[in-house]
Amino acid sequence: MKILNASDAKREFGEVLINAQHGPVGINRNGKPVAVVVSASEYAQLEALKEAHLKQSIEEGIADLQAGKVSEGKSVIDKLRKRTNS
Repeated sequence: MKILNASDAKREFGEVLINAQHGPVGINRNGKPVAVVVSASEYAQLEALKEAHLKQSIEEGIADLQAGKVSEGKSVIDKLRKRTNS
């Protein structure tokens, strides 16, 4: 992944857009990563993957509910408190 500092990215924005069509372009500010520019098609793919993952997680949750794999909120909190206090 090509990485630019924010000043260079601002000055060369047209180049950033062209480069993003071939792969992600990272942008750093003060030496720290703050953004990544990707092509519209790559962004659409990422959004589709996120949606598919969310749907799968929801389906797994529904299956757990139907199988009776549930706990009351109070018992979950109590278990978490015990775990953090140990």
